[in-house]
Amino acid sequence: MPQVMEFKLPDLGEGLTEAEIVRWLVAVGDVVAVDQPVVEVETAKAMVEVPCPYGGVVTARFGEEGTELPVGAPLITVAVGVSAGAGADAGAGAAGAEPEASGSGNVLVGYGTDHSRTARRRRVRPASAAAPAPAPAPAPVPVPAPAPAAVVHTGPVPVISPLVRKLARDHGIDLRALRGSGPEGLILRADVTAAIEAPAAPAAAPAPAAPAAPAAPAGAERIPLKGLRGAVADKLSRSRREIPDATCWVDADATELMAARAAMNAAGGPKISVLALLARICTAALARFPELNSTVDLAAKEIVRLPAVHLGFAAQTERGLVVPVVRDAQTRNPESLTAEFARLTELARTGKLAPSDLTGGTFTLNNYGVFGVDGSTPIINHPEAAMLGVGRITPKPWVHRGELAVRQVVQLSLTFDHRVCDGGTAGGFLRYVADCVESPAVLLRTL
Repeated sequence: MPQVMEFKLPDLGEGLTEAEIVRWLVAVGDVVAVDQPVVEVETAKAMVEVPCPYGGVVTARFGEEGTELPVGAPLITVAVGVSAGAGADAGAGAAGAEPEASGSGNVLVGYGTDHSRTARRRRVRPASAAAPAPAPAPAPVPVPAPAPAAVVHTGPVPVISPLVRKLARDHGIDLRALRGSGPEGLILRADVTAAIEAPAAPAAAPAPAAPAAPAAPAGAERIPLKGLRGAVADKLSRSRREIPDATCWVDADATELMAARAAMNAAGGPKISVLALLARICTAALARFPELNSTVDLAAKEIVRLPAVHLGFAAQTERGLVVPVVRDAQTRNPESLTAEFARLTELARTGKLAPSDLTGGTFTLNNYGVFGVDGSTPIINHPEAAMLGVGRITPKPWVHRGELAVRQVVQLSLTFDHRVCDGGTAGGFLRYVADCVESPAVLLRTL
């Protein structure tokens, strides 16, 4: 007797709680093999093909393309042990034990192998429903309690789950006025549910109304802040809220650096990119000024200096801005850095970066000169402590050896967390980078 197995959206790691269906890779009635990708989803960090741990015939799909699902929501059901010809009736069957040796031997975060599922049985849907919609689990109903005193959060609202935020937004609940029942005041779903079900305040003593937001002009376009764009917005906002940043900048004569690169590329072998040379300079500078390769542990009230440089670099893609990370950049030479930048950039362009490619950075290099601009004040990539921005390298008048000449000039800007160091350290780092750009021999003398 075939068994109908329900495959749910797994935990994709990195703290992700939801994903958007981008493209279905199978249809109802298709035969799937164990570990075959069945759907392509977009998380806040990357595009991911999700493999199914069951082999059989797809009997139902849940969610259209463009639908956003929380982790744990049903994706598909699979009739295990049914041939392709029986696909239309594969949903039929009696409830029973899970089939032996029918699941994947691999482990994806959020679901395991058959050996990890002990004594679990699933309810099989009747055959009359070809593609039934899953019945939502009943939400826990909190015990009625006296309404707590009003709370107004003046800092960041203590909410982790985007689902809790959405629930509050859909019901017009102001999270700033809730007192969380979770650890350290964390606002949980039960807190929002209680606020939704609480009786309205008496009409005789209404709370002061907040000023109404101005109505959007007719024809205004609304773009949802979700997926990658939403994640970027949250991260930049958090950086601005938590990090007391400051920026310093300097113009540098990059003529010698460009000449050195031309000579290296003329010698044969793999071509060296300007970004790789700047990355090599950054790793050398961080070895001299390790304060900037650190993070701040607010809970412990400590500055944590990190032993390795995992160098992030800003890459603009059709999906938006992403920051892939080059692991252990301090151990790589310019050729290796060039190859790794090219590999990660291609993955970013095609939307195939894994979440692990986008996390764990300790310092970011942002080459906004590719957009034809000279300068910027970068926003630190939280929880890092600094970011180096590089403008375009362009011919400009410059005093060289006491005479006015046309030189290749670049503006360098450093935004840093003022908690980890003072201006002297940041200025020393930036000056060292500029000296290496103006005279690459400075880098050779310090290696």
